[in-house]
Amino acid sequence: MLSALKEAGVNLLNFTAFPGAGGKAQIDVVAEDAGALAAAAKKAGLTLSARKQAFFIQGANRAGAAAEVLRKLADARVNIRAANGSSGQGGFGMIVWVAPSDYAAAAKALGV
Repeated sequence: MLSALKEAGVNLLNFTAFPGAGGKAQIDVVAEDAGALAAAAKKAGLTLSARKQAFFIQGANRAGAAAEVLRKLADARVNIRAANGSSGQGGFGMIVWVAPSDYAAAAKALGV
């Protein structure tokens, strides 16, 4: 799947893969260009789920950077469905999924 996206020139900002039902995997991707992702998936015969919204957060890496982001959401009483983060080369990035009903409150808490 990743090779097909690479061949199509789709730039991924983030991906998370984990086991799903029936021996299949779920792969969540955040692409720089959603249209390019859809076209590449169609060409490769891949089925995409309905589009989901998440927050992709980047910043300078330092102790507590991710905790500060998650604290803002907790203070706004936003439940996090899932989160994934990493750091390297002086920066950090994380993706945070919230319930659709919490999206507006999360956006406000994060200042986006």
